[in-house]
Amino acid sequence: MAYTILDKESVCGVLSQIAEVADYFGDDEIEATEIGDGNLNFVYLIRSVSDPAKAVIAKQAVPYLRIAGEGFPLSRERMTYEIRALLAFKELAPDFVPDIYYTSEEMSLLVMEYLGDHVIFRTRLLEGKQYPHFAAHISSYLAETLFHTSSLFLQSEEKRALMDRFNSNTELCKLTEDFVFTFPYMAHETNDSDGVANNTPLAERIFADMPFKERVLELKYKFMTQADALLHGDLHTGSLMVNAEETYMIDPEFAFVGPFGFDIGALLSNLVQNYIHHTIVTGNETHKAWLLETIRDTLVLFEQKFLALWDATETSALMIPGLLNSESKKSYQQKFMQGILHDTIGFAGCKMARRIFGIAGVADIRGIEDPVLRAQAQERVFEVARVFVMEYDRINSVEEIITTLKG
Repeated sequence: MAYTILDKESVCGVLSQIAEVADYFGDDEIEATEIGDGNLNFVYLIRSVSDPAKAVIAKQAVPYLRIAGEGFPLSRERMTYEIRALLAFKELAPDFVPDIYYTSEEMSLLVMEYLGDHVIFRTRLLEGKQYPHFAAHISSYLAETLFHTSSLFLQSEEKRALMDRFNSNTELCKLTEDFVFTFPYMAHETNDSDGVANNTPLAERIFADMPFKERVLELKYKFMTQADALLHGDLHTGSLMVNAEETYMIDPEFAFVGPFGFDIGALLSNLVQNYIHHTIVTGNETHKAWLLETIRDTLVLFEQKFLALWDATETSALMIPGLLNSESKKSYQQKFMQGILHDTIGFAGCKMARRIFGIAGVADIRGIEDPVLRAQAQERVFEVARVFVMEYDRINSVEEIITTLKG
């Protein structure tokens, strides 16, 4: 099928010609509603007219950045990597990835399960909703996907083949290099001009903070060169769908082989920003306590599960039996996990700081309507982010993270 940009009027006709979709809907008439509010792609809800509960999601990449419009060209190959990542993650962590009904790299098109009984995690966090199973779910997802796509599990030829499949996702990696590690810390046309104008003292302080920016560059270099494992690449709370019993990951178009700590840091940054939101705006101490416990449990459980997978693996590209005795292996593992924690903290700091004035904010902070409270939240975000970035390789425990956040 030759590439054609789908819209609300044409998408149903195209999908009805796809056997997997036709089998799902049978003889039902279908209708489309555009529901996407993301930065990159168009997303449609396709549902049966007679049975609205019968539905799928169709997602298509167009040859420009959706948030910026047609004046900002962007290759639609990003959907190629999202398709490949979803299929890979579905195999590795099936309980946390939606069912995939159809994919077409040629059409930059993905048709997947409609999570009608789930909501965007960020939305519920802003409402103060708590999910007691989330830490267990997300730590399992992170451990399974990161470990099994790393040289701790794969053989060398397998790891290099994985890198070949994903590391041509150069445009979206460049977006991260620019919009996470560069532009938000300087005067730049892509930044939130209203935000800068409304809090000029903070913007000027960030833009002039050379020691901070030097440390950001250390982390940027890690992002560009450290090929640890297959990453989601943009694992924020808007890329997670939840209900009381389930957690699903969506939108891995930024997928590439990068540093272990990047996905974990992205998630940590979002939980921290939600904590700051409720500190400044709602004063919801019950929710704040749950967030701290969720941060603690996520990081601790991730390490436990990751190490359990490692201990169960005898041979990999990195290590073969007989190389280390048990004591030396345990010592090496402890240092290795400490390195992941360090990178997690540093990347979390960058992901927090970039949301203050960068092109893409988060509702937790930029969505605060009261300008005085918003400015207070921005100040606190940068205060915590700066500690994370400046001290990332000297913060050695989860409890130090919690102490920093509590102030």
